[in-house]
Amino acid sequence: MTASSWEEFEQRLSSEENLHADCEPLVWPPSPERLQRLAERNANTLATLDALEERRLDLGDDDNPLMQEMLRMDAKLTALVEIVNQMLAPDASLPPRQTLRFNAIGAVLPSALLPVPAEEGVLLRLRFDACRSLPLELAGRLSHKIDESQSYVEFVNHNDATSDAIERLVFRHHRRKVAGARQQLG
Repeated sequence: MTASSWEEFEQRLSSEENLHADCEPLVWPPSPERLQRLAERNANTLATLDALEERRLDLGDDDNPLMQEMLRMDAKLTALVEIVNQMLAPDASLPPRQTLRFNAIGAVLPSALLPVPAEEGVLLRLRFDACRSLPLELAGRLSHKIDESQSYVEFVNHNDATSDAIERLVFRHHRRKVAGARQQLG
């Protein structure tokens, strides 16, 4: 783990979220097969989040009959996703929400979330409200403690597609927060 990872993390756009999150110990270094399985699952999770979150952002108020039908279909799809989420990941089975900040490089998270001992690797699972049943699973390693309550975990190098998808997710969430702040001011 290097100081340059922390510097790169700090220089990139990151998303501060309050997500259902947990960590489990991970033998370090993870095998290439394990990393490949994680990459495939994460690609599916990120594609699903992209489709569900962008769909919600693109729909607006319009009197066009086609747009009204799309809004009805959107409401039905939203209800279906919520039903599936409740069946596959009921609220009672989810880990508690944690406030953390992440991007494709790493994450700042509560130190209490890390398994003990945290010197080996960790598998950080993040569950987004758009689809709680598909966690984003990120392999990483404790880089350093920021203070008594927060630690920085550096993620193992992702492939370019996964890194790009995480960056798009972070940008979407940042854009949504900026738009929300503007609405509150206006």
